[in-house]
Amino acid sequence: MRGLWIGLILPWVIFAMDGERVYEQKCASCHQRYIPAETLMKNFMEQNNRLLHLKAPTINQLAYRLKQRIGDPKGDKEIQLMEVTSFIHDYILEPDRAKSICVPEVLAHFETMPSLKGKIRDEEIEAVSEWIYFYMPPTKEAKVLKFIDFKEAKALAKVQKKIIMVEVTRPTCHYCIKMERTTLSDPEVVSAIMKDFIPVRVDVSQESLPDDLEWRMTPTFLFIDYDGTLIKSIPGAWMKEDFLKILEEVKGDAW
Repeated sequence: MRGLWIGLILPWVIFAMDGERVYEQKCASCHQRYIPAETLMKNFMEQNNRLLHLKAPTINQLAYRLKQRIGDPKGDKEIQLMEVTSFIHDYILEPDRAKSICVPEVLAHFETMPSLKGKIRDEEIEAVSEWIYFYMPPTKEAKVLKFIDFKEAKALAKVQKKIIMVEVTRPTCHYCIKMERTTLSDPEVVSAIMKDFIPVRVDVSQESLPDDLEWRMTPTFLFIDYDGTLIKSIPGAWMKEDFLKILEEVKGDAW
């Protein structure tokens, strides 16, 4: 079974660098890449699309809706990615408004897309589907850390070859709260983490650490390679400059 998963994952890794190129060549003329959610809400709910005059959903809209509507949002992310790829393949070759994942209030502003049958190859569909599924907002827009589920982080790490950073915390931990309000909210730290790491936050008062990971105090930061190997376990709260050095050391150990 492990060999099967490796076989399924490898094609996505190969195409990971090409998905954005496919988007630019085949999709960008209609689908804008990123617009903040609050701006989209104002455009559709208050301005009847007169603010942005969008012709189709943005990529950040699609990424969110696909993960909510296709497959099990709380299930295995690799399986969901396959389901999303299958959905996109079917939709862009045989478009049908009845199959749309857009909310009706948004869909009402769009025409049905033209079929791409004969204009896009299967491998291009796989590549752009993966790119959309794992799409993240531009780093410059990330003012706060975006923590995701550990299962999703594992799937994303395999494709993007990033390091998973697990923050072990609990609500009664004074030093956890202090670090989250200072170091982990600093724009330079946020940018460094979002560039090379995938952040996961685990409240150990509510749930156990996954994959038999261990901790002795909070906060603790566990850094895990994309292949599942624990790189480092760093206990304690840290000031900005010290934590930036830790991030650089972890990258050095991993790469």
